[in-house]
Amino acid sequence: MPVYKDEKNGRWYAMVRYENWKGQRKQKCKRGFTTKREALEWERTFQQQSAGDLDMTFKAFCELYEKDMRPRLKESTWATKDHITRTKLLPYFGERRLCDIDTKDIIAWQNELLAYRDEKKQPYSPAYLKIIHNQLTAILSHAVKHYGLKSNPASRVGCIGSKESEEMQFWTKEEYLKFADAVMDKPMSYYAFEMLYWCGIREGELLALTPGDFNFRKGAVSINKSYQRLHGEDVITSPKTRKSVRTIRMPEFLCDEMQDYIKSLYGVTKEDRIFPVTKSYLYHEMERGTKAAGVKRIRIHDLRHSHVSLLIDMGFSAVAIADRVGHESIDITYRYAHLFPSKQTEMADRLNMERSMEHDSQSA
Repeated sequence: MPVYKDEKNGRWYAMVRYENWKGQRKQKCKRGFTTKREALEWERTFQQQSAGDLDMTFKAFCELYEKDMRPRLKESTWATKDHITRTKLLPYFGERRLCDIDTKDIIAWQNELLAYRDEKKQPYSPAYLKIIHNQLTAILSHAVKHYGLKSNPASRVGCIGSKESEEMQFWTKEEYLKFADAVMDKPMSYYAFEMLYWCGIREGELLALTPGDFNFRKGAVSINKSYQRLHGEDVITSPKTRKSVRTIRMPEFLCDEMQDYIKSLYGVTKEDRIFPVTKSYLYHEMERGTKAAGVKRIRIHDLRHSHVSLLIDMGFSAVAIADRVGHESIDITYRYAHLFPSKQTEMADRLNMERSMEHDSQSA
């Protein structure tokens, strides 16, 4: 369809007709182009997207991918995927035709990522490289599955990076108690870190807690939502996974502490957040407390690792720990295997005993 010029303002606009998923004939108008060429380019891209034409650019397909996938994902999840797409994929692949991207392009792109160094001469972490590559793979897989792309060159080349993130660190109980004493001057900080350490909950789960989530008669707290700060706004979403929805029994001292803390909050309702801060606040308080206590610096998420390591040291099973922290037991076994006491010597001794008993019975 042709494009038109608006004589009143000198701008160009395009009118296109298309058929929607219901088979209905529709018309779309896009205004505000400064040149005829821009209007024609928009018209061509729109028609390619509507037809699923793989001659479209990678950038144009990413718009289709967003339309298909964004409604299915949490806003926080989409924000991460969108940032990676805009900053790591579009600058390299944006203007290339989707059907022309091949394995040598993927290899060249991977090599650029591997060669990157920031102002401190640091490369991307292996975990971040894997996340970036996975996003490109997901987009191209979507094109293969739903739009007829013959194959996924990113899958054929293979991944870079690894799943392992920063080295897992944790505090001993003694280290945590030193830290807790150092932040006790700020009640909100103290009680927030008490919940993180003694319950092993995630930051987002902590920041979403309301008075209505606590059942002090049963000594329990319900984890059923998560807090995120997105685009300058507070957003409450469902927890990270279905397994994350859980009820945690609190030790008696923590029940008493949280009951006192909630009573001290002026005018708070059952639906109000009891820790009305952001993750940035927790980060700064972690810095302050660590320096004051003279303990090693760990990430806030490492308090969750600290809780798990404490439970392992106390002799609880992977299944019981997984149920408490909202993981699959196999994940606990895999991630914390080095912390569980080794049973190899006991196994060898028992097998030796079994063999000896069999040998003695045969001799008799």
